[in-house]
Amino acid sequence: MATKKNEVMYRATGRRKEAVAAVKLRPGTGKRIVNGRDFKDYFQSDVQVMIANLPFATLENGDQWDVEAKAVGGGISGQMGALRLGIARALVQTNEEFRSALRAKGLLTRDSRAVERKKYGHKKARKSFQFSKR
Repeated sequence: MATKKNEVMYRATGRRKEAVAAVKLRPGTGKRIVNGRDFKDYFQSDVQVMIANLPFATLENGDQWDVEAKAVGGGISGQMGALRLGIARALVQTNEEFRSALRAKGLLTRDSRAVERKKYGHKKARKSFQFSKR
């Protein structure tokens, strides 16, 4: 995408699990690109596309903005959550009045859940080996 010097662009970063998404938001026609691919090609299911577009659905202004994002790290699910947070943060930069609507839906809160570490003496984080008394 060629950028003009006087073109308005908003940048934001979203994180989820190990994934990080750098989002660029421009006024446009509603194009969505992640890592050089269309949203629908990048995410496997329509549910993931819907969740990533949730900030636009909340504000009902999705066709007014073009999104170009680079998502790295983690998996598809983490990148989807990171993208959603990045889009919501960029929309708040465009208009501060959007903050209350996005905050009410929980779209401006970073989801801090991460994988629990494996403990010694266990198969996984909490699952133990089978116990035999005799």
